Amino acid sequence: MTSPDDELVVLLSEDGRRVGVAAKASVHGAHTPLHLAFSAYLFDARDRLLVTRRALDKATFPGVVTNSVCGHPAPGEGLEDAVRRRAADELGLPVGDLRLVLPRFAYRAEMAGVVEREMCPVLVGRVDAQPRPDPAEVASFEWVHWATFAAEVVGKVRDVSVWCRLQVEQLDRLGPGPDAWPTADEVDLPAVLAPRGGGAPSTGR
Repeated sequence: MTSPDDELVVLLSEDGRRVGVAAKASVHGAHTPLHLAFSAYLFDARDRLLVTRRALDKATFPGVVTNSVCGHPAPGEGLEDAVRRRAADELGLPVGDLRLVLPRFAYRAEMAGVVEREMCPVLVGRVDAQPRPDPAEVASFEWVHWATFAAEVVGKVRDVSVWCRLQVEQLDRLGPGPDAWPTADEVDLPAVLAPRGGGAPSTGR
């Protein structure tokens, strides 16, 4: 597992091109630069979503309930590879099929003076095991049927992270559940990730 002190994030221009890298530990603050991230929604065979609560001592957004797993692709790392790495590190979970569903998602959020500002493609995947979370990353988890979770988030009954709320609103408009969500085209990813000139897809497939 990569130490947070060693983890690098990819810094982005406003049009999604790489402009540098920086240590994750040094990036998040009152003036966080735009950088690359991802969010993933992981479902079991019963179409229940894995919902997690961030550890209470995390430097950013501690204790917040959110989607299954979030993270930052390392410089040169494929998007799917990054999801699988973080799911293994945070949750002890191997991830099955992964699909890109919201390639253009981006947001800004603030909590306790810490700003998060990311281009954050969203993927959906399948898992067939119970999480074994790292307590330094995940305080707790639950399995929730998507229809229930989406209704609670959209109806503002369930309090979740800013990014999760915005993502759920968009996913809910795509269809009634993960099987109905169309797979997005990789060319719509931020420029740093989108395949160019017939090269290999950047999502690690």
